[in-house]
Amino acid sequence: MVLRLDAPERVSFRHSIKNGDGMNKKANVLAMLAALAALGFAGAASAEGRSCALNVEPRTVEYPWMSIARWHEMNDGLKARAAQGDVDVLFLGDSITEMWDKNTWDSRFGKYRAANFGIGGDHTGNVLWRLKNDGMDKLRPKVVVLLIGVNNFGLCNEQPEQVIGGVKAVVAQLRTLYPDARILLNGILPNGQQAQDERRAKAKAVNTAIATLDDGRHVFFRDYGARFLEANGDIAAETMPDFLHLTPKAYVTWADAMAPDIEKLMREKPAR
Repeated sequence: MVLRLDAPERVSFRHSIKNGDGMNKKANVLAMLAALAALGFAGAASAEGRSCALNVEPRTVEYPWMSIARWHEMNDGLKARAAQGDVDVLFLGDSITEMWDKNTWDSRFGKYRAANFGIGGDHTGNVLWRLKNDGMDKLRPKVVVLLIGVNNFGLCNEQPEQVIGGVKAVVAQLRTLYPDARILLNGILPNGQQAQDERRAKAKAVNTAIATLDDGRHVFFRDYGARFLEANGDIAAETMPDFLHLTPKAYVTWADAMAPDIEKLMREKPAR
């Protein structure tokens, strides 16, 4: 997969890169990320103040970096993929999930029948809508890798209590759809350059609450966030150029962190 923004979220980065001018793709992506962050799209988006956590809906807001039509185009593609079935590891989430570097994806998850169902800009309500309306019940994954919630902050200006409710609702829906699956619930990754950024505290509050969903049988919570931080707690631009989205190098870090957990969950028998 490629790269995009979460709060700005993706700007159809994958489409832009596929149709690029031949310059180094990695450098091109990082330049676009930095430019969008500099323009302040994240701040403009967060001013919407929309309620998203439990508002089950498709994309309803037109963003400069992704149109409603583009969202539906992507969603139609995922709907077609769901109809095909044959998915053992289902990745679900927003742009951070969608933007996996292809080399890392293939090398770490190629041995599984893995499918990426991330869409840039999605909040918990969007994911709930997709789970309920896109034929996702046709899938029978053994493992679901879930990362969602950061856009509830950045695009909807929600508080941790609302985001917690949204994440819990997504997990509950996954349990209903896939009772035999093991859910690898990722904590929201740190964002904001400095350790003192208020976004860190909000993410930590959500992670502390959703960690209680780990029952050791169906839901397994993991917070891999510390792996992306410097010794002083800050985030380096080489890890997240906009202090939110991962570089290809950071995707390797995430993959290396998750791989043992996914391998273990794939080996375990379904727990009822």
